[in-house]
Amino acid sequence: MIKTAVIQEPPVYLDLEKSLERAVELIARAAADGHGLVVFPEAWLPGYPTFVWRLSPGADMGKTDALYARLLANAVDRGKGGLAPVQEAARAHGVVVVMGYQEVDSTRTASTLFNSCAIIDADGRIANTHRKLMPTNPERMVWGFGDGTGLRVVDTAVGRIGALICWENYMPLARFALYAQNIDIYVAPTWDSGETWLATMQHIARESGCWVIGCATAMEAADIPPDVPFRDRLFPDAAEWINPGDAVIYKPFGGVLAGPMRREKGVLSATLDISAVRAARRKFDVAGHYARPDVLKLVVNRAPQAPVQFEG
Repeated sequence: MIKTAVIQEPPVYLDLEKSLERAVELIARAAADGHGLVVFPEAWLPGYPTFVWRLSPGADMGKTDALYARLLANAVDRGKGGLAPVQEAARAHGVVVVMGYQEVDSTRTASTLFNSCAIIDADGRIANTHRKLMPTNPERMVWGFGDGTGLRVVDTAVGRIGALICWENYMPLARFALYAQNIDIYVAPTWDSGETWLATMQHIARESGCWVIGCATAMEAADIPPDVPFRDRLFPDAAEWINPGDAVIYKPFGGVLAGPMRREKGVLSATLDISAVRAARRKFDVAGHYARPDVLKLVVNRAPQAPVQFEG
């Protein structure tokens, strides 16, 4: 039985150092309450770039550039130990952490950002990190494309975990790539919310026969620090709920276990029975007795995207 904490608290927006401090505090608090798995939303470090949905292409390009510069300066460089505080917190408290973060890869380029999700085991080791395959609409002004390297389900202290980010969960082949790896806990960090998104989580729970966790950042305009560029233009109503959250956990084969937690900050807590996954798949095992490999086949390219090589 795994007591699970789904974090529905905002980061310190566009401030990586302070957001890491907040993450460490939230992990410690969750561990003290007996949770063995702690899940954070999409791009939680240092906050989802919601500004791209509020600024106009062309006319607002200068504003987008300034906000992107702030975001880039506060992105996580994993190769330089950028997730070390979260890893240490996971190790110190013996918990598994799923963390959404915006990543800059200095081994590849100093300017391209990726929307990434790390699964950190209870010993502090990064068991897997996945980069969002396809940024959605204006997100493409912020993030580069990921690859198949991280389309993996990994063993952790609480079971086999895999993650897809936001609208990747609408990609049937990406979902199946996880289903085919004997997944126990399917995590969907997102910025989406509402009935359509919740229906998707319900569908995935039924389709996959595993535990499904959906989580977005519950955030009000008042949570945006005053020093964020163009804050008053972007968020003129301090009482606005920029995102209502809708953290939710669905049972294997469908049905709500906990949530949705809407327009409320805090932690959604529930206990998962991993053995329920095997029982649920007796009826429908999408990668087992329902797979029909004689008819259908999926090939996943897990080779990393290589940067352009300069010769001269």
